[in-house]
Amino acid sequence: MTKGERTRARLLEAGLALFEKRGYQGTTLRDIAAAAGVSVGLMYRYFPAKQALVLALYDRLSAEVAARLARAVRGGWAERFATALRAALAVLAPHRDVLRALLAAFVLEPDSAIFAPATAFSRQRVQAGLVELVRGAPDAKGAPADAERLGRALYLALLGLVLFWLLDRSRGQAASRRLARALEQRGAAALAAGPLLGGGLELVSEAVFGSTPARRRSRRAGSRA
Repeated sequence: MTKGERTRARLLEAGLALFEKRGYQGTTLRDIAAAAGVSVGLMYRYFPAKQALVLALYDRLSAEVAARLARAVRGGWAERFATALRAALAVLAPHRDVLRALLAAFVLEPDSAIFAPATAFSRQRVQAGLVELVRGAPDAKGAPADAERLGRALYLALLGLVLFWLLDRSRGQAASRRLARALEQRGAAALAAGPLLGGGLELVSEAVFGSTPARRRSRRAGSRA
């Protein structure tokens, strides 16, 4: 690791620690620089805004989750998805406190919210891993033909579980574990057979990802022709 990489890592860890202690809004770049023992000018060189630290955290965690997805090689696609749920929570668990402190930023910050354009790389990385998880399963022929659409549905299910887990106040997040088991046992099949793979998924995707459904785009193209 180079000196610059070590400095960046130190700043990120200092920032995340302060976010956890003081909250996102209660932390300034000056605070982070002081905690890391560097000048404010050097802080700006690596992280010109607080949102940049959140994006760096997204980058780190989404890369770890995607790597775990790539190793979920046993069983059919539904079983692989169950493995993916457990793997994702295992990756996120050590960071739960700081992620909870960042909940407002996840939803409200225009440049670092979980569905903002700037965070698309994180969504696409994990979603692509879920698509490949379906495509590479031995029972892929029995799964819905459109693996990409199913992958998006699985991503939304995973995201819903993560948000539920962050808000879960039950002891040891026992409620989240029960929800995860329900998704493992019944949720994947329900997603494959249910309305999310019809027009419902397109509506949710348009609202969440800001993407226009393919069928609507084709109709618009036909009307212009």
